[in-house]
Amino acid sequence: MRISRTGICKSGFTLLELIVVLFIVSIVMAIVVPSFSGFGENKLKSEAREIASILRYMYDSAVSRKETFLINFNFNEDIVYLNGPDGERTRRFDNITGVTTQSRGMISSGELIFFFEPLGIRENLSVHLNRGDKEMTVTLNHLSGRVKIIQKSK
Repeated sequence: MRISRTGICKSGFTLLELIVVLFIVSIVMAIVVPSFSGFGENKLKSEAREIASILRYMYDSAVSRKETFLINFNFNEDIVYLNGPDGERTRRFDNITGVTTQSRGMISSGELIFFFEPLGIRENLSVHLNRGDKEMTVTLNHLSGRVKIIQKSK
């Protein structure tokens, strides 16, 4: 630092200070950028886990409380309506492409309602999700109430 007649003056940054700043910025970028690359895939996994959680919760609640609850898939609006032990709720899922049942096959338009009764659900169901070239399926076994998430790549 030089002292002049007007006071203390700095002449700029040193090379060492610039190198340190660039090093810190590069470390931050190395940590942050990879997390954005799988953002769409993470959203798909998140939705699949949430659907699996909802199906398992509805099944377990109906069996343990000996009550009937319902879930309504509205494919035209990408909305799932739940009428469960917590009352009525609505949840939007952007990646649901359809639901497969044993009796009806694949349904991907309109509305589809499932009743969770005190003895469980009447048939197996699979909820299909798709985002880009990634595809996931959430299956619910009607006898055991087990939920499984299967990931596929096209």
